[in-house]
Amino acid sequence: MYGMTRATTTLLAAAVAGFLIWLASQFSNHHEGGYWAIMGVLAGAGLVMALSQLLGGWTKWGMPRLSASFFLFAFVPVAIVCLWVIVAGEPHNAWLHRHVLAWSSDIHVRGVLNDVMKYVPVFAFGTGLVFGFTFDTAGPVVRETPARRRAATPPPAVDRTAADEPTTAERAATRPADREYAGARRGAPPPE
Repeated sequence: MYGMTRATTTLLAAAVAGFLIWLASQFSNHHEGGYWAIMGVLAGAGLVMALSQLLGGWTKWGMPRLSASFFLFAFVPVAIVCLWVIVAGEPHNAWLHRHVLAWSSDIHVRGVLNDVMKYVPVFAFGTGLVFGFTFDTAGPVVRETPARRRAATPPPAVDRTAADEPTTAERAATRPADREYAGARRGAPPPE
């Protein structure tokens, strides 16, 4: 049943993402408002695809939550690079667009930027996709009962070294002949 749920959810999400991609094609790319609408709708399509895997693979039956470490160490760097490329691809010569191109020249990545600007819509889709990956499900909260708490608590460790040593009375009761025999077994000369 899990495979069917995930497959069905992925198919529905692909249909929604396809519709969003079509919708993005209806905007005009010749002015900034249309450009940013296209990028936003494409990012939404990527987000839909990522969330389909979260909702379709709902094996933990918990509520979705944002993974802070994934957000900081994966999404933020991806978002910075993708937005850099998206801003550089703006159709008009806006203030931020000019500065991003100048900064790219200053740090010697203008050639790479010119090459990847052909695929600006892919960067928008990828930004939404990676943002969707920041969500995960946590399992349901299970309240601990006293019986579970007792079963989960390991028994206390017992120090057996002191318990295994002979007592003073046992050592005194050992006969001298036994000591001589033990020493002879080890190759030691008998006591005089």
